[in-house]
Amino acid sequence: MNLPFFIAKRIYSDQGDKRKVSRPAIRIATIGVAIGLAVMIVTVSVVLGFKHTIRDKVVGFGSHIQVQNMLTFLSTDSYPICIDDSVMKSYEQITGVKHVERYAYSQGILKTDDDFLGVMFKGVGPEYDLKFLSQHLVDGEMPVFSDTASTNKILVSKMIADKLRLKAGDRIFAYFIGESVRTRRFSIAGIYQTNMTRFDETLCFTDLATTRKLNDWKDYQCSGAEIIVNDFEQLQVTADEFIEKVNRRIDEDMNTYSSQTIYEAYPQVFNWLELLDINVWIILVLMVCVAGFTMISGLLIIILERTQMIGVLKALGARNKTIRHTFLWFAAFIIGQGLLLGNVLGIGIIALQKYLGLVKLDPQTYYVNEAPMEVNIPLFVLLNIATLIICVFVLIAPSFLISHIHPAKSMRYE
Repeated sequence: MNLPFFIAKRIYSDQGDKRKVSRPAIRIATIGVAIGLAVMIVTVSVVLGFKHTIRDKVVGFGSHIQVQNMLTFLSTDSYPICIDDSVMKSYEQITGVKHVERYAYSQGILKTDDDFLGVMFKGVGPEYDLKFLSQHLVDGEMPVFSDTASTNKILVSKMIADKLRLKAGDRIFAYFIGESVRTRRFSIAGIYQTNMTRFDETLCFTDLATTRKLNDWKDYQCSGAEIIVNDFEQLQVTADEFIEKVNRRIDEDMNTYSSQTIYEAYPQVFNWLELLDINVWIILVLMVCVAGFTMISGLLIIILERTQMIGVLKALGARNKTIRHTFLWFAAFIIGQGLLLGNVLGIGIIALQKYLGLVKLDPQTYYVNEAPMEVNIPLFVLLNIATLIICVFVLIAPSFLISHIHPAKSMRYE
């Protein structure tokens, strides 16, 4: 049997120990580890939830990869490119591609009797994935978009609806200014809200056929294609294949294809999200330091109070290494109890926030109504293992105090 483990277990489980200092020290060390781990779990959960929520919203508006006319990337205008059925099928055959959908942009002005607002119309067809918009629909219903005929139905954001005092079912005129002013009357089928201000304040959805007609484009032309990949982690692999097989190709109208990832389309958003990782590392280091310092102070107090026991063990022939291992095992039991309490506390806070939404946020600033939480069990297990290893490691040096305790003097120690 492992002697240090056996002695440590007996000491730790001794409920009759009436020492006035060591028991409070053990409780403080346990609480320190528990609070440190709970804060780390909640922090990681919030940051992961926030990053993935914002990422999914940006991807919901722009997909993972966009293929457009090269001139579109060089200006603020939308230039047409050929995206017919054969082109879409060729994109779907590229490794990692899950879905391909066409779109076309057209700028216009929505006007009521009292107000008007410049917006961007995004025309989409029947193949467009409406799952993201359906999840954020707050009023009305999701229209069925067409690429062959205009249904004269639009989907607007709640921000636009509030500015123009509109609701689902209302009719509104839209004006499109080009060589001549064109007028269309739309019916508002539904209203969505994502709290992504840069999109909500300007973007409306309508039929692909409508935006093509407004731009005087041919049936096979559109602003581009949006590509959704199977695995976001492998996005760059698929993007590289698009660069090789699609970029710099010429369509039948002598327009040049070019592609970009969602990272390249919105670099400021993803750079901002990456900065959150720095905050996470700072919090993790601070919490590990808190847990480590409380354990060091607790271990030193326990060693000083157990001086007589250490002297007896040395008198019986126990080596310093054996006694040090005994107290390290004792510390491991304390850390283990702290980790257990920390997991219960941390996961409990996550569950309360996830299902009750207790912590509210300003959507104008944070793009979400409440603090998002994401449960990542492998990462939580890794935090537990790392905390245990680090806390035990920092206790190795203080445990050498045992080698300076003399058996003869320690057995008379009070």
